[in-house]
Amino acid sequence: MATERRLRLVYGQVLWMLAITFVLSALEALSIEMFVTASLVGFLLCMELTAPAHARPTWRRRLWWAVLFGLLGFAVIIAWRILLTAPVDVTT
Repeated sequence: MATERRLRLVYGQVLWMLAITFVLSALEALSIEMFVTASLVGFLLCMELTAPAHARPTWRRRLWWAVLFGLLGFAVIIAWRILLTAPVDVTT
């Protein structure tokens, strides 16, 4: 049962990432920032959809490290975008 849920999570994530790649490229909006953000959202969604109702297996607890690194990457993307749009010469 646990292996089935693990595979369901992996297949769902791969399908989500392929769909996001297709949709973003069809909209001509494919960039690394959009892909990482949409992949993180998809990962969180897949985690919730494949969560067991009563038990919490050890492998699911380790997934939060992937969520932590994903959120860290998202924070780096946001900081990078803010630095790109901030004015160069700001005097107070």
